[in-house]
Amino acid sequence: MSRYARQMILPQIGASGQDRLSQAHVLIVGAGGLGVPALQYLVGAGIGRITLIDGDVIEETNLHRQPIYPMHAIGQPKAQVAAQVMAAMNPEVQIDARTEWLDPANAARLVAGADVVLDCADSFAVSLTLSDACLAAGVPLIAASALAMSGYVAGCCGGAPSLRAIFPDLPKGGGTCATNGVMGPVVGMIGALQAQMAMAVLLGLPDSPLGRLISFDAATWRMGGFRFDRAPEPKDPLPFIGRAQITDQDLLIDLRTEAAPFRPDAHHIPPEDIAGLSPPDNRRVVLACRTGLRAHHAGQALRDVWAGKIALMALPEA
Repeated sequence: MSRYARQMILPQIGASGQDRLSQAHVLIVGAGGLGVPALQYLVGAGIGRITLIDGDVIEETNLHRQPIYPMHAIGQPKAQVAAQVMAAMNPEVQIDARTEWLDPANAARLVAGADVVLDCADSFAVSLTLSDACLAAGVPLIAASALAMSGYVAGCCGGAPSLRAIFPDLPKGGGTCATNGVMGPVVGMIGALQAQMAMAVLLGLPDSPLGRLISFDAATWRMGGFRFDRAPEPKDPLPFIGRAQITDQDLLIDLRTEAAPFRPDAHHIPPEDIAGLSPPDNRRVVLACRTGLRAHHAGQALRDVWAGKIALMALPEA
């Protein structure tokens, strides 16, 4: 146990705490700017088993904020390369690398086997899908987001309110690292804080991070946050579904103007025209876009004029 001696000195951990960490199973969704530091610190701490899921491949523009990836690995799956690097760092940790996207079709199964879940995907659809699955299963979720020079991390579910309770109203537009830029140390700090929160949950530390949000702004050098223990859950939120959950009776609507419909039977309708739609009452309307954000807002607009069933879908790989 000499590997973990310096953390076992802490009275909050000790031998019993280290044993709890070695028996724990953590699900990390995303092996990018947030997932890399979170993974490093959890592997270093001796977490027994980590499931890492990410369907993306390494690009050169990733490297300034995802420093575990070498140049020669460009084009290779992130989850696979990250698992190889972590195996060399600490072979005692079992890492199950999955080179696929998390979606509503597989989320419940993956969450059910975890003691704590880390949302490192930085995607509206994935964040809300994970929040719904963790809330239903009673599994703690450490959610986070970082962009440009700021970010936040929040301890949700597992007895605390969900991410939907914290952010009942999503922004009209969402930036990305490609459009807004991002500083590597910012996502590094937020990802490391996710790992710290996850360990606090696994160890059962008295001042639980569940029900707490912490923010950091590198432009003003300010940290902030608040507790949200009593935030109410929204009533009847619009659910996300995966492609495997589409039925023959669904009315499929692709909101993207930048791409062809994702299926031959999908209708191409821009978001601004959704409120004028009059679907048959016996059909579920499935609204799809790249991130899920346009689908969310279009679904809210349609719900104002139509009482039928609505589901949302994100198309990250399309």
